[in-house]
Amino acid sequence: MFIQVITAQVGDADGLERQLERWEQEIRPGAQGFLGSTSGVTDDGRLIVLARFESEESARRNSDRPEQSAWWAETEKMLDQVRFEESVEVVTTGGGGSDDAGFVQVMRGHVVDAAAMERLRARSDEFEAAMAKHRPDVLGDVTAVHADGTFTDAVYFTSEAEARANEGLEPPAELRELFEAWETAVAIDDYLDLRRPRLI
Repeated sequence: MFIQVITAQVGDADGLERQLERWEQEIRPGAQGFLGSTSGVTDDGRLIVLARFESEESARRNSDRPEQSAWWAETEKMLDQVRFEESVEVVTTGGGGSDDAGFVQVMRGHVVDAAAMERLRARSDEFEAAMAKHRPDVLGDVTAVHADGTFTDAVYFTSEAEARANEGLEPPAELRELFEAWETAVAIDDYLDLRRPRLI
């Protein structure tokens, strides 16, 4: 899997919504290798899009299509501070993203201890089992690791209410230890809450 991450400040929310609808209806059918996307706008007007493709090659072919280029030229007018990032590695847990999610939280951060990260990755099955047992509100997770050592991590929840209720509970020892291991490996720089995620 290959993921393109787009972030921007939204200048014209209504226009952006129309463009996203247009992409899904008119542009998406010709996007070979497109697997799906997660997108949304935060309360303070920040857009984030995680577009998933079968491969980097299929993502490049899509970007090179004239209809895609024309669509983006119009869409970009509604955005400021646009930034593109790509994945060099994609990690999924719990089946990855879920179109059943009512709330998605995206964490942007960077790796601070590569060795600790490798040790944690070796325990991915253990982490997934603990989350399935103790956090049924978490439907899945997709992490895109970027070439500069930063990452974009999207967590899919049944609802924001359930996510907030459960994050306030003391986790059991097995899960707390895994969370602590995660906190030694990475630093979270930003949270983007998508209360009305667009999942396709």
